Amino acid sequence: MSTNVARVLVCLEEVGAEYEVVPVDMTTGEHKSPAHDARNPFGQVPVFQDGDLILYESRAISKYILRKGGSDLLRESNLAESAMVDVWLKVESGHFSSTMSPIIFQCLVVPFLGGETDTKIVQENLEKLKTALGVYEARLSRFKYLAGDFVSLADISHFPAAYYLLGGSHTSVLDAYPHVKAWLAEVMDRPSVKKVVELMKLPSA
Repeated sequence: MSTNVARVLVCLEEVGAEYEVVPVDMTTGEHKSPAHDARNPFGQVPVFQDGDLILYESRAISKYILRKGGSDLLRESNLAESAMVDVWLKVESGHFSSTMSPIIFQCLVVPFLGGETDTKIVQENLEKLKTALGVYEARLSRFKYLAGDFVSLADISHFPAAYYLLGGSHTSVLDAYPHVKAWLAEVMDRPSVKKVVELMKLPSA
């Protein structure tokens, strides 16, 4: 269910890599264990291992996977295009996923743990999200995708948080941004995304 894990998985699917998912039980604090700390000193997921190489931070892992798999989703053959991919990947991190994270936590994780959603936190972050979506709408009214008229990691990196937005009680926020809504629908329709979405669903879903 982790958005950061999902980001890595979709890149593995994009390049057709064989991989194994090793669960980490965060409810028991396994992510803070000495064994996991040796892999990621920040005690977070995901951790990615390829032979002797161990990486953490999902966007760095994603770039490694796409480079190794020879994917064009980074557009590294074109300096200007790859720079725009980097720009919008940073925007995704700082303006989309960063506002969605507290919404996801308050609306899904807190109730799951038996707590009450803090509606003030949700509303504050929804307002930040709307501000960001306004910028996205302007961009997507000029280009088919975020970095230009080509799909890239900057687009598919949005899907994990977008999955929870589209399936949650605040999905109507997108109605005011038709270009964003159409773009997200296309991102969610990618075969790689569809496969990872199935892994993200709760058993009862």
